[in-house]
Amino acid sequence: MIIEFEEKMLALIDDGIEQASDDELFAGGYLRGHISLAAAACEDEGIADLAELKARIDASLENARSELTPSDRLIVQQLWEKLQSQTV
Repeated sequence: MIIEFEEKMLALIDDGIEQASDDELFAGGYLRGHISLAAAACEDEGIADLAELKARIDASLENARSELTPSDRLIVQQLWEKLQSQTV
């Protein structure tokens, strides 16, 4: 279930590349890393709960706040919310 969610998220990012703005391309690339790392950690720990995966991605993004400017954080957060809404 975790792998399927990760694949769906990454596919949604990839599918939007052609019409994405530079900001969206940056956000997609940035999110890919956080999604993949959280999914790998869940798999390693035997966690199959999507809510836990999403919480870990949220925590990862929060822990990395200092890496981004406030405007970049907003772009990343908006894309993350958009991606989540497309997988419901």
